[in-house]
Amino acid sequence: MNESDINTKDLNSIKPFSSKFELSSEMSHKGQNGKVLIIGGSELFHSSAIWSAEIASHLVDMVHFSSTKDNNEIFKSLKIKFRSGIIVPKPEIPNYVKEDDSVLLGPGMVRKTIGNHKLPITNFKSIIKIKDEANYSRELSRYLIDKFPNKRFVIDAGALQMIDKEWLNELSMPAIITPHQLEFERLFGVSVANLPIDMQQQIVKQTAHDYNCVILLKVVNDIISDGRVTYTIMGGNQGLTKGGTGDILSGLVVSLYAKHDPVVSAVLSSFILKRAADKLEILSGHWYNVADLINIIPNVLKEIVYN
Repeated sequence: MNESDINTKDLNSIKPFSSKFELSSEMSHKGQNGKVLIIGGSELFHSSAIWSAEIASHLVDMVHFSSTKDNNEIFKSLKIKFRSGIIVPKPEIPNYVKEDDSVLLGPGMVRKTIGNHKLPITNFKSIIKIKDEANYSRELSRYLIDKFPNKRFVIDAGALQMIDKEWLNELSMPAIITPHQLEFERLFGVSVANLPIDMQQQIVKQTAHDYNCVILLKVVNDIISDGRVTYTIMGGNQGLTKGGTGDILSGLVVSLYAKHDPVVSAVLSSFILKRAADKLEILSGHWYNVADLINIIPNVLKEIVYN
């Protein structure tokens, strides 16, 4: 196993990263241990952004959530399970982007093919009135990246499929992006499917370097790179092919990125999710679901942080 290989069955392999995990101070106050904003969901996909928010509520002090009207109502009904959770009306999104430590864009947002790219809409009041949900995702992402280049963004799913790759270079804080193979190809125009692992690693590393971002490529063995260092996270099982596991991953990433280095955040998130799947396989085979993952992840985090 290479030094850059991290295996979920070997807790020693994650120690260089788990040792950097910032524990909450006994003297800290509410909000000092992370505040995140999650923007996602659509009329088609209700649960995705809520799953991201639910796992985030285990890791940070405050979860702010902005989605469709229906999704906001569902979120309200779930808040009793969250330490903290606040619905953010669309007109207030920029204020919460300013306030929060990190922002997740995209879980549950829809995508569509856009022909001729029009000039971006720079008036925020006009953006939140957009009825087409895919266009809303694109214009909102464009606006937030342009207006908040110093913010820690995590870009996933629908937003990841609606942005232009060049936008990533406009950020002074590197975005963490979490594509699967097809999303990677759509965004960067390069296919990594069916390539040997060493070639996948080279492509991910070069792409991360070229576009000033941290890439967490979701494959059988996740590949993570910031263009300088590259890590491969081995573990997990086919139960992670179920819908919603990527939303849990992005919720972990945005929570950790609130207070940690982007590479540390990505590596720990991938490891935690895959090790949770390993444990559930012992209990339930591959017949576990998103709720099972959410329930066991705090125990996995405790295990790797205190090991």
